[in-house]
Amino acid sequence: MTSSAPGDDAGVNLLANTLRPVMNMLAGHDWAGAHNVPPTGPVIVCPNHISHLDPIVVGHYLYNNGRSPYFLTKSGLFRFGPAGWALRRAGQIPVMRGTDQASHSLGYATEALEAGKLVVVYPEGTLTRDPNLWPMRGKTGAARLALETGAPVIPIAHWGIQEVLGPYKKIPKLLPRRRVQVLTGPPIDLSRFAERSADVATLHEITDVIQAGTVDLLAKLRGETPPERLYAGGEKS
Repeated sequence: MTSSAPGDDAGVNLLANTLRPVMNMLAGHDWAGAHNVPPTGPVIVCPNHISHLDPIVVGHYLYNNGRSPYFLTKSGLFRFGPAGWALRRAGQIPVMRGTDQASHSLGYATEALEAGKLVVVYPEGTLTRDPNLWPMRGKTGAARLALETGAPVIPIAHWGIQEVLGPYKKIPKLLPRRRVQVLTGPPIDLSRFAERSADVATLHEITDVIQAGTVDLLAKLRGETPPERLYAGGEKS
């Protein structure tokens, strides 16, 4: 499978204008912190992951605040008719997990960042399996991209879309109409890692720092105290 990285903003415009009415129908929104997203240049965005609708939530938020988002997306979605065509047309980045091409997605993401794009990476790589919907421990993809490109890493937390479509559910609850909160924090300070090599220990340390930033934002949205340790359970297919 090929990608159109570094991305096609015209394709993103088409996809966004198709999905925005869907998001407006599903839920209202309370947005905060958009000033923390750089208006131009390479950016790595790391959100929490609680619903299959998350990319629409995060994409809507970013697009309406002036940035075209490029998501790392499961490669299987690129094979489904009109949806797959739209993802390819919009230059979204396929992740071919479990194959010898799995590492290619980070190469495509690096190309997009080098072209000044905004790339969305879910550090968990899948929907959270934490029983209380806190983020799980993350994988190291975002950390690798940050070290390789020097792009700022922006944490985003959102809450409420799980009331429309819960984790691993297939049928949304359309009524009553919900409200989704989105909160963006400032760039995560990774300066202390700038001179370090991309060894496993460093990548995991950076990943933990990134996830901590997202967890802090989510705790503010929920008005709750997060767990001391993030859930480290296996992935659900």
